[in-house]
Amino acid sequence: MAVSDGVVKKIILSYTYVAIWIFLSFTVIVYNKYILDRKMYNWPYPISLTMIHMAFCSSLAYLLVRVFKLVEPVSMSRDLYLRSVVPIGLLYSLSLWFSNSAYIYLSVSFIQMLKALMPVAVYSIGVLFKKEIFKNDTMANMVSISLGVAIAAYGEAKFDTWGVTLQLLAVAFEATRLVLIQILLNSKGISLNPITSLYYIAPCCLVFLSVPWLIMEYPLLRDSSSFHLDFVIFGTNSTCAFALNLAVFLLVGKTSALTMNVAGVVKDWLLIAFSWSVIKDTVTPLNLIGYGLAFLGVAYYNHSKLQALKASEAQKKAQQVDEEAGRLLEEREGGERKNENQN
Repeated sequence: MAVSDGVVKKIILSYTYVAIWIFLSFTVIVYNKYILDRKMYNWPYPISLTMIHMAFCSSLAYLLVRVFKLVEPVSMSRDLYLRSVVPIGLLYSLSLWFSNSAYIYLSVSFIQMLKALMPVAVYSIGVLFKKEIFKNDTMANMVSISLGVAIAAYGEAKFDTWGVTLQLLAVAFEATRLVLIQILLNSKGISLNPITSLYYIAPCCLVFLSVPWLIMEYPLLRDSSSFHLDFVIFGTNSTCAFALNLAVFLLVGKTSALTMNVAGVVKDWLLIAFSWSVIKDTVTPLNLIGYGLAFLGVAYYNHSKLQALKASEAQKKAQQVDEEAGRLLEEREGGERKNENQN
């Protein structure tokens, strides 16, 4: 009975973390859309919004890591930081800038459909950097996802070329960042959780974003009343953004990254429904057919990754058993030789 209660509690806790992550991710996306959209809050300054998030999140991450010491920092030399973290920070800043910019031009539902291309971008760039092995069946799956997104794009009622370009660039930069994390950090035995990522990466994002901000947005903000921030709006928005990173930290730590991927699919469908029913964005049948095809491709991709992970773990366990058996056999043979010598 005790074991049964423990299992039930673990399941309830896992679903609670999933629900919290979905809620916060959903909230951040809709909140960003509300702030940036010219028909809503009408504050179309995506670089400024991203910089506010980075400043707020890096400050809280510093408190958690250095002041309250709730999260352990990673041992990292200055050379490693410059060679590994800074390039990742550059890509992250570009990804956030372009993805937030897309909310000005595209609907929430259509952006979620375009984000289905993320596995395609990660796999393609992984093959390019030789972190993934090219397989015909995997590439066929990637083509099916791309076809689904293309159909959804064709059926989009309010298609905006510049908005689509921004979102595709955001996907490309984010995919490159994920691959470079494997190459520059994970391969060196360094693993950053969402909090330490903010601690190390957010400050350099802030520096990189300050350059286009000074050129593109600061002159506009300076000459308008928008330079005076609404601390309630931007404070709660930034708090939600930081809480989302904490939720990712808890979700991946207590479940797995694959669980987050599956939860992400649920969140995407909820966002599409919300965008259609509440924001009143137009969602056409062709949108749904295309995204449905892409969704099946992404689901198959996640399933394949899970099977590959299970096979890898089984192989490691079998190898450990073989090594243990070999060690015991050597000890036994050594003991027998020792007995023979004594006799």
